Amino acid sequence: MLAQFSDDFAGLTNPQSGAMWWVAAALGMQLTTWLYAAFWIWMVWHCLKTEPDRMLWLWVLFVVQGVGPVLYFVLRYLPSTEFRPPSFLRRWTRGAELARLETAAIRIGNPHQFIQWGDALRDVGRYEMAAAAYGNALKKEALNLQALWGAAQVAAIQKQHEQTRDWTRQILEKDPQYKFGDVSLAHGKALVELSETAAATDHFERHVKRWRQPEAVWLLAKLLAGQGHSQLARDHLQALLQDINGSPTAIARKHGRWKSRAKQLLRTLPQ
Repeated sequence: MLAQFSDDFAGLTNPQSGAMWWVAAALGMQLTTWLYAAFWIWMVWHCLKTEPDRMLWLWVLFVVQGVGPVLYFVLRYLPSTEFRPPSFLRRWTRGAELARLETAAIRIGNPHQFIQWGDALRDVGRYEMAAAAYGNALKKEALNLQALWGAAQVAAIQKQHEQTRDWTRQILEKDPQYKFGDVSLAHGKALVELSETAAATDHFERHVKRWRQPEAVWLLAKLLAGQGHSQLARDHLQALLQDINGSPTAIARKHGRWKSRAKQLLRTLPQ
């Protein structure tokens, strides 16, 4: 054992191997520094974009060196988002499941199997294949709500707004309450992206009477403000802030982005 220790020490003190060790250590420290800087910038960006109490947390991020970004990540970022592993990692961990679902879809060929395969493909970021799977399900059952919703979600991700509008319209015509407002919200957002302002305003006015989703209320207020209805926009924004402030803490943090955006839009409205 003593001889082994002596050999290891001699290796470290050898000029050539010692120089290589110091180079490797320097590169490791530099990489760590760059990773920390990237993480810090990410947390600052998230704070500026979504945090209603941004001044306090910016102070933490800038002043509390080392642990500031970690504190913000644990206390603010994670509670405000549904954290999921990146798509490439999900693709790797679900490889066997994807193969099994593909086999079932090809062999059995019912809408149910194609929808399951499409959902898994969408989850791992294979959107073209997911769209094809949903399309196969719709060929067999044109008004299958699950297939229509899956196709609409893929279209929204790919910014194919006309397709999103058309898929969601078919769902709402068959079941206006499907997915408890998520489909209706997606339909309204597609109308906004297509600059169908009057239709979008009318849609969201009906939507917020049934579902008080912060994003929907904010979008309606923005539409009204753009049409010169400042007081109506202000009323909706103030109601949105009251809804969030009256929510449980975990939910209020999750909707912090819309609270911040509501306050920003309020400041731009004429008195």
